[in-house]
Parts: sequence; structure tokens; C-alpha cells
Amino acid sequence: MLTYTGSGPYCYANSLAMMLGPASPGAGVIETLTGSPFGMQLVGGSQPFFDPYGWDPELGLDAAVALLGWSCERSHGGTAEEALERLRAAGPALVGPVDMALLSYTPGGGGDHYVVVLAVEGDTVVLHDPHGHPFATLPATDFLAAWRAESVEYLDTSYVMRTGFVRVRDTSVERALRDCLPAAVRWLEGRDDLPVPPGTLGGAAAALRLAEQVEGGLAGQARGMLVHFGVRVGVRRLADAATCLAGLGLAEPAAVAREQARVLGALQHPLVTGDDEAVAAGLRRLAPGYDKLRSALG
Repeated sequence: MLTYTGSGPYCYANSLAMMLGPASPGAGVIETLTGSPFGMQLVGGSQPFFDPYGWDPELGLDAAVALLGWSCERSHGGTAEEALERLRAAGPALVGPVDMALLSYTPGGGGDHYVVVLAVEGDTVVLHDPHGHPFATLPATDFLAAWRAESVEYLDTSYVMRTGFVRVRDTSVERALRDCLPAAVRWLEGRDDLPVPPGTLGGAAAALRLAEQVEGGLAGQARGMLVHFGVRVGVRRLADAATCLAGLGLAEPAAVAREQARVLGALQHPLVTGDDEAVAAGLRRLAPGYDKLRSALG
């Protein structure tokens, strides 16, 4: 199996890899440990994401940190001035989610995002943005506006950051991956212990409903999200999960995940060119793969 290497919207996985330093596995392993490859959801019945029903990056980050044998301090809230002083005193910190559209050094883009802040120097924030901007700088007032994260729907607070990363348990990458599999199965089954907006669908039901929406005329916002973010990140998640599963000797689930990646990746061209018939057909091919992956892992 040829493993994909290249750019992609892996902001929190790359940010965590930076914080863990030489002890970190690759971003593909981290992404798999978060649980993100194991499902699909149609949030509120209209917003498509290729990650599990009820999942969000905050849950995924905490899971990956624990599985890798690390701990960290997550802080949040307070006034903008208090948050800036926390950040100034912290040293390097994994910060987010932030509102990407308000990062004034970024030419376009939007949605939730994670970065590593290196320092606050006077009234300037210096950071590594894994979306292609090492040592980026911007005024602290601009950064605070983005860090408030008012547009991030899954967050009920502001100014979230993670600091003080400490290794508390020795474990191997293989052990961490094996330990994440029960959670992967639960994500694919559809957890019912997490709050979701009314009308949210998961797994096969989400894929089939999205196919119907495409045939009925997909709204521009949903199409744009799929073209610029959703398919790209979803395919890479599945491809990385397939690589990780193959590395564990789990040939059957690895093959299913790889096929899911191929089917999803094939949607990019028809989405861009407006071939909605092909998009809908691809989503219907994708739908049963989630139950197949659950069965193969179970």
C-alpha cells in the first residue's frame, strides 16, 4: 500500500506533533488516534463532515494525548486580557480552536483551526500555523479576536489552550493504535452519549441523506465546504487509518478503510465540476462501507 505524503488540513494533529517534539509519531498516526476517520456525520441534517457522529476535535485531541501516554493542562475562558497574559506566561502552547477567517496573515480560508503559539512579544503573537505559515506574526488584538472562537459551533467557551505536556506513561505507537480500536468501533456504531444538534445523522444514514441533497441541489456553502475541506481531510483520514491498520496486521479493516478512501477521493472532481449525478452515486457507494469497517474491526 502506497502511503500518501503531502499537504492537507491536519491542523490539530500537526500542532500536537509539534508540541510533543521528537517523541511524537507522525500526524497520520495522531489523526487515527483521535478517532476522526471512523465515521461520517451530517450535523443538523445539513452540514457534512467526514468524521464520526458526535465527534469534534476537542474530544479527539484529548483521546490522542492520553493514548500516547501524555498529559497536559487545558485552560480556557476569562477576559481577553487574562487570556493574553496566560498565553504570554505559557511559552509554547497548542492553541485552539480559533476562527481561521480572523487570522489576518492568512489569505482567505475559514472555519475552526489550531496553531502552536511560540511567544507573545510585546503586542505581537508569534506562532507556527500548520496550514503553511511557520513563524507567522500578527497583532495580539487580531489573534484574540480569532481565539475568541465565537463562530465555532462545538465550543461553549473561548481562549482554549493546552500547555505543560508531560509524558506520564511509556507506550509504543503500536500499543496506542491497538488501544484506540475499541473507541473506533464505538464511533462507527454511533455513540448516543454526546450532544448533537437536532436532525444530525451519522454513518450510512448521513451519506445517503447527503446524496439526496446533492440530487436536489446542494447549497453553495455545503458544496464549498466539501470542495475546499471536507473531502480532502476525510480522504486523508481514511487513508492514514488504512496505513495504521495495515501496520497492525489487520488486513481486512485496512482494506475496507482504503476502499472508503478511494470512493471518497473520487468525489473531488465531480464536486468541483458540478457532476452531481456522480457525486450522489459515490456517496451511495460510500454509505455501506462504514458498517463494513465496523464489522471488520469488531
